[in-house]
Amino acid sequence: MTNTTTIRQTSALGSKDRNKTAIAAALGTSVENYDFIAYGTASALYFSAVFFPESDRFVGTMLSFATLAVGFLMRPLGGAIGGYLADKFGRKPVLVGAMLVMGGATFLIGLLPTYATVGVLAPILLVIIRMIQGLAFGAEWGGAITMTYEHAPWNRRGMYAAIPQSGNPLGIALASAMFLICANLEGDWRWRIPFLLSAVLVIVALIVRSRLSESPEFEEAKAEGKIEKNPFLTTIRRDWKSVLRVIALRIVESFAYYSTATYFLNYLTERFPDIRPTALGALTAASIVAIVMTFLAGSLTDRVGRRPIYIVACIVAILFAFPMYLLTNDGTPALVIAVFIFGIGFIHASLTGTQGSLLTEQFGTSTRTSGASLGYQIAAALGGFAPLLAAALVGWLGWPGASLLYMSAAIIGLIGILVTRETYGRAERARVNAIVAEERSRIS
Repeated sequence: MTNTTTIRQTSALGSKDRNKTAIAAALGTSVENYDFIAYGTASALYFSAVFFPESDRFVGTMLSFATLAVGFLMRPLGGAIGGYLADKFGRKPVLVGAMLVMGGATFLIGLLPTYATVGVLAPILLVIIRMIQGLAFGAEWGGAITMTYEHAPWNRRGMYAAIPQSGNPLGIALASAMFLICANLEGDWRWRIPFLLSAVLVIVALIVRSRLSESPEFEEAKAEGKIEKNPFLTTIRRDWKSVLRVIALRIVESFAYYSTATYFLNYLTERFPDIRPTALGALTAASIVAIVMTFLAGSLTDRVGRRPIYIVACIVAILFAFPMYLLTNDGTPALVIAVFIFGIGFIHASLTGTQGSLLTEQFGTSTRTSGASLGYQIAAALGGFAPLLAAALVGWLGWPGASLLYMSAAIIGLIGILVTRETYGRAERARVNAIVAEERSRIS
């Protein structure tokens, strides 16, 4: 593990706030994902008609997914800014600030006028708010993961780092469930209510996060004068290879999710309009399964290492690319549900559960948030184009185009993990467990 030789003054058993920090990070991450994923769901189901009604169906879908992608383009900038601030001034202020910005932007989407009301101003406002969402979401992830990781016991960091990652599917499940509940409402309320209600979640998360203590590793680095003058530039100069590895590792997860939850959802509902409630229900169920699987995957990395789980997940994703469409092209509800649950509840969850510790351990304390955030959000920006690229490829090649895109991302991820060293192998696990056991015996 990158940091175990540099934090001898901190407790190997973790801080006294380790559990509270993990729960608060997960709660905030779930809200951030609710806000961000609500936009993706609305783009797949409603926005082409609400904000681009003068286009034909295909063009409207492409424009809707293009506005979805704009938010992803802003995420690397948000990650760079948030990472710099977190490594320079602390993890906690970034978590609170990102939550405020994200919550405000999401609430405003629920208040936006439609094209029928103000014409071309409607999609312009939508794009501006989407850009703000992207900045906030880009800033949030690195701080949440780093904060949890640095508060955790050394021998359980895989499990603890997976807790805020479990907030991802929790937010997704909440957003999907809300859209499912609102599907029978009249007119624009079907998509406005999920955005407006996010304000309640944001307030709760802000109260919890504001009570957290700062990362003990950051506080120690600050006391020892080890804070980088410019963490972002140091990351680019010293850790650029690690950033590239993070990008490769993240691409498979990002493409796997958005190719499934956004494009695949749109693909099915366009072909079989009556299956929309089933597809939304399946997405919700898959997200609930993913909450548990993400946590289990992270816990397992503390026993077998980070690489084995990631390698298996990438291989399974490669094999799953064509069956996901072959099994659902006739719209059989049971198969639609099975594909969503397997693709998101197992493949995607295995990747996200491993990422919390794996990506964080590519960097030292002084550049940890900057490096992990930058690589993570650059890959997210690319992944944001997955629905748009899938739609274009399907327009050209038919459904196999979407499968080829999914498979290509999985191959990139497999290459990435094969060239990434194990950060918590057998020797490291033995060493860390010995340190933890010694500290426990000294305390007792």
